[in-house]
Amino acid sequence: MMAGGSESEAQFRFVVVGGGIAGVTCAEQLALQFPSEAVALLTAAPLVKTVTNFKQVSKTLEDFDVEEQPSSILEEKYPNLKVIQSAVRGLHADQHTLQTENGQIIHYEKLCICTGGRPKLLNQDTPNVLGIRDTDSAQEFQKHLSKAKRMLVVGNGGIALELVYEVEGCEVIWAIKDKAIGNTFFDAGAAQFLIPSLEADKPERALPCKRARYTTDKTTASTEESKELGSALGPDWHEGISLRGTEEVSHRVHVEYECEIEKIYSQQDFLQSPLYSQKSQDLGVWPVYAHLTNGKTYGCDFIVSATGVVPNTEPFLKGNKFELAEDRGLRVNDHMQTSEPDVYAAGDVCTAGWEHSALWQQMRLWTQARQMGWYAARCIAAEVSGEAIELDFCFELFSHITKFFNYKVVLLGKFNAQGLGLDHELLVRCTKGQEYVKVVLSGGRMVGAVLIGETDLEETFENLILNQMDLSAYGEDLLNPNIDIEDYFD
Repeated sequence: MMAGGSESEAQFRFVVVGGGIAGVTCAEQLALQFPSEAVALLTAAPLVKTVTNFKQVSKTLEDFDVEEQPSSILEEKYPNLKVIQSAVRGLHADQHTLQTENGQIIHYEKLCICTGGRPKLLNQDTPNVLGIRDTDSAQEFQKHLSKAKRMLVVGNGGIALELVYEVEGCEVIWAIKDKAIGNTFFDAGAAQFLIPSLEADKPERALPCKRARYTTDKTTASTEESKELGSALGPDWHEGISLRGTEEVSHRVHVEYECEIEKIYSQQDFLQSPLYSQKSQDLGVWPVYAHLTNGKTYGCDFIVSATGVVPNTEPFLKGNKFELAEDRGLRVNDHMQTSEPDVYAAGDVCTAGWEHSALWQQMRLWTQARQMGWYAARCIAAEVSGEAIELDFCFELFSHITKFFNYKVVLLGKFNAQGLGLDHELLVRCTKGQEYVKVVLSGGRMVGAVLIGETDLEETFENLILNQMDLSAYGEDLLNPNIDIEDYFD
């Protein structure tokens, strides 16, 4: 089916909505697999996000950069792919039609929704509260920062971690609801390893400190996987934009633990509030004030809300019968199909509704957006050609490579002992300023790992997790820095 009809109507065999990684990956795959069919990619923004420098590091680990490119680049590469720049106003799933904001009706045979998530904002009405999600908001942030002396960051996921580390020349107050930084990705031990990087100019090299082996007690076991999942701006979103405030000091971060924002005041409201009379002397005059649940109040130039994302489902729900998951994502089965016929979904907008492998969990990250977009296209192709398809191997083991505080970070399997209760033990090796290695064992078998620094252990550990070998005999030697573990398990 080629595009056709009047100016306000068009027909495509495959339609993908969303110009992020999941959508672009899905549209590219479909255009490749069906070179004679018309594929449409609808995107609200003029730029689309594309995967570049893709490297398959190991069986499940992949490393890539994300680049924003004009959509014309996609059309040049795939003659059968048309990029339509418009947001979606509504979907009539029973009629297989989409209505765009600019009044066009688009008919599809198969549709894949990849509209991502939008930031959970603290307070929509205050001009001095920013959410960082895409390039536009990152530029808006940069504009505020260039005139700022102090900002307050709320949130403890990936964007918050990168932000507090990269910002210079501006005091940062960092409010987190957890006992340790980076709770989505790290335990308290890894957080302790990273904390010096917030103050230090250069990491110092040191000898391995004493290795710790400990089992989980009831207080730490309950820090179930954080519900606030990291936002998805791109692994290197801060590269190439200047993150400098007005102050001479290079790096000043103050962390307020176990608290959230109780109330945000504009300068005018604050001057009339009861807090003003009690505390005004020390607080100074600022454009915006935040009163925290721990009783402290901070004035600052602006507040950054980096508390995760909400699946962006709004335009599709009215008049349709989508089944939603608890986190409000479109629930998909193991073929990425939603509950509406011929409608698929991938990336942050969807929630994996199949029974997960024991070593995988969904987290709204770049790697999973790419994997889901790619797999959704393969499922659509299989459905169209009447072929059977197995759940892709990437859903066997959770794996993610990223960078925090200038350290390479690799996360594997149940890296934070998610869902394991008390039935696990941890092995840790830590060399200050150099590396932090944590292994999660359950029943003598490795089920997860966190690797910070250049450890070169990712492939070995991935194999040990995938083949579920009994490691009880090795005990603490598993992490002995003087034993070359790769030789053991080749």
